[in-house]
Amino acid sequence: MNNFSNKVTLITGASSGIGAALSLEIARQGGDIVLVGRRRERVEKIAREIEAMGRRALAVPGDVTHDGDIEGAMEKTRHEFGRVDYVAVNAGFGVAGRFEKLTIEDFRRQFETNVFGVLRTIYAAKELLIASRGCIAIVGSVNGYIALPRLAAYSMSKFAIHGLADSLRHEMKPHGVDVVLIAPGFVRTEIRHIDKTGIYRSEIKDRVPSWLQISAERAAQQIALAMYKRRPVKIITNHARIAIFLQRHCPRFLSAVLSSLSKRGLLI
Repeated sequence: MNNFSNKVTLITGASSGIGAALSLEIARQGGDIVLVGRRRERVEKIAREIEAMGRRALAVPGDVTHDGDIEGAMEKTRHEFGRVDYVAVNAGFGVAGRFEKLTIEDFRRQFETNVFGVLRTIYAAKELLIASRGCIAIVGSVNGYIALPRLAAYSMSKFAIHGLADSLRHEMKPHGVDVVLIAPGFVRTEIRHIDKTGIYRSEIKDRVPSWLQISAERAAQQIALAMYKRRPVKIITNHARIAIFLQRHCPRFLSAVLSSLSKRGLLI
């Protein structure tokens, strides 16, 4: 497949997980990639892998919570490629913990990355995307539909960007820019090993059963197709689709299931 031939895609949070897998998948489909991530050595390594495929890649170390970083990445993209056709707004992490043990600062830190980082990226990319009649892919979560115990901060942030995607889709349509909301279920990435300050901790246990997870590579294939086809919403994993259906049509049943899983120490 060459769905992204002669197209330029900028991806935030590209140093690991979904962002890294999506970068490689779109490159396999003929695209050129701009990788933005906090860990310089990782985005540079992935850029080298993409170049080995015969595609162009630009690694830009940056943090979406820092004013100027994403704007600088867009300016480098403009200078290097002259355009951007797709922007995958993927950078994010999860603050977990019982509400009474979290602070206002924990919630603020969560929103700074997962909400304001998304806004910074879209504002910085808007003019380039209008020029190319491009596409914005916002990586949300099934937790933007269903809030779980111990995930109040994370769920709040994902509910917020789901609302942003729905509103922005109408506003950008007259400019020829499409907005795709990606809502993954459980994907096998580092996110559940990241503490509430955004630091990777290998000792943090992943409580999600492996049978509920899919690989980042499989998720990336589905996301890339949704971006190419410019689908308004793409829910990743069958379990997520079932959970969202139950939330809409059988909320009491879903609540009972989640309570049972919580008591058994699963998922949360």
